[in-house]
Amino acid sequence: MAKDEPSTRDRILNALQRSLVEEGSAGVTLERVAAEAGVSKGGLLYHFKSKSDLYDGLARRFREEEEATIARARKEGVVDTFLRVSEVADIESAAGLWALLTAMRGKDQLSAAAQADMLFIFDGWKDALHAEIEDPVTAEIVRLVGDGLFLSALSGAPLPTRETLEALRERLNRLAGEE
Repeated sequence: MAKDEPSTRDRILNALQRSLVEEGSAGVTLERVAAEAGVSKGGLLYHFKSKSDLYDGLARRFREEEEATIARARKEGVVDTFLRVSEVADIESAAGLWALLTAMRGKDQLSAAAQADMLFIFDGWKDALHAEIEDPVTAEIVRLVGDGLFLSALSGAPLPTRETLEALRERLNRLAGEE
């Protein structure tokens, strides 16, 4: 396998994510995900024993990506990084994340482990912001603005203009003492 090629496990999770985007959780079947990933159903079941395991794997991948982003933010500036990633540039990833978040409350409720991984996206940033910003009220202001941007981007709600977003980041960085 070439370095750029995703592993079979990642191809399966990518296929799950695309299926969630295109069909929602109701359209996700093991057969569809296997076909989309270019593997047999047996190959899929080798990596993931059930539909629930698939969701667990995707939630874990989102968490691991977020943990890496938070670690990078602790070096580069938590407030600015948090606000930038809250704008969600990758639409397919955002749509997959949105589908998993809605599945937390739906018929295909996520396992406790997957729910914890999904909630980490919010809790991990909250902890990083509170560790970085001395004033807890300012930390919560930054968190709530970022969460609002994130949920607006995920749901397709309108976001402020690029200029307003820049001004917002500058003001919150200044308020948090990161400039």
